[in-house]
Amino acid sequence: MKERRVFILDTPRKTGPALAGRRLTHRQKQHIERLQDRRRLRAVQGAETLEQTGLGPEQTGLVITHHGAVLIVEDGEGGLNRCTVRQNLGRLTCGDQVIWQASGMREGVVVAVSERRSLLTRRDYRGQLRPVAANLDAVAVILAPSPEPSEYLIDRYLVAIAAIGVQGLLVLNKVDLLDAPALAALCDRLMPYRQIGYPVLLASSRIVQGLDELRTWLCARTSILVGQSGVGKSSLIKALLPDRQIRIQAVSAATGHGAHTTSASTLYHLPNGGHLIDSPGVRSFELGEIGLSELDRGFPELTAYLGRCRFSDCRHAVEPDCALRDAVAQGAVHAQRLESYRQLRITLDTATKPKT
Repeated sequence: MKERRVFILDTPRKTGPALAGRRLTHRQKQHIERLQDRRRLRAVQGAETLEQTGLGPEQTGLVITHHGAVLIVEDGEGGLNRCTVRQNLGRLTCGDQVIWQASGMREGVVVAVSERRSLLTRRDYRGQLRPVAANLDAVAVILAPSPEPSEYLIDRYLVAIAAIGVQGLLVLNKVDLLDAPALAALCDRLMPYRQIGYPVLLASSRIVQGLDELRTWLCARTSILVGQSGVGKSSLIKALLPDRQIRIQAVSAATGHGAHTTSASTLYHLPNGGHLIDSPGVRSFELGEIGLSELDRGFPELTAYLGRCRFSDCRHAVEPDCALRDAVAQGAVHAQRLESYRQLRITLDTATKPKT
């Protein structure tokens, strides 16, 4: 299965683990993959023999959080284990399925990582790419009356969601702050997203509205909430995770670093099934290195019209006989969506243009 990625800020296209800060030869990559395959197989078979290193048997685990050079890995019984990582595995992250071996009481070494379904990344303050969450099934975009929703920002989220093939949901939070006319007007603005298949959920943690529906949507999935600062993401997470503080204390004890740092992504188990990843650092959602086909996938209502313009290089701005502008005039495509597509297409063309 090919690794699918969500693009936050800028994300290169690479699959499989890589050695951080160093290029591997094809032979080295093959050797690492064969070694990891053997470890994964032994873990599945439950091999009980100890390696010459003195480490315990290989077993599967789930990365709960990442603090510096330390991972917290949850074992099959729900125990939390402080683990280091073999150097050739590259950077691991919250949500990774791994193979690890015990090296002491609640301590171990991660020796292999399973292939990822998807990967969300961002750049750190040094401009280096860092993974945020792996193996996501769903992304919920949180909106609120303030800061005022931006359709252009929403469209960037949806392009990224479509590019990796996960489920998407729009949550209009803090609806208790709106009177009936204002709420109706905001819902009308979001109607184009309903029309292309994205559910729009109205919610408020203060008056406990929409939380049951959100729990149902998150159930049996590994999800992450994203959105601008101030949209109420933290209050929703607290409402969805009544035992969150207990879990934070357990993770903090496992890390050995004292108080839990909110800068790290952390995976929590939802009471009714599924996992929710809390990542306070995810506040921006800019598209990185994607292709035109991935951009087009984020605008499904344009599919029937793409390639039908008079000119093959049509920019859908002022050119005559533009199929997309005709679709807008006929009411088949929303004007704001076409404008977002045009702006993203310009950004994509600029990014891929050779530098002179």
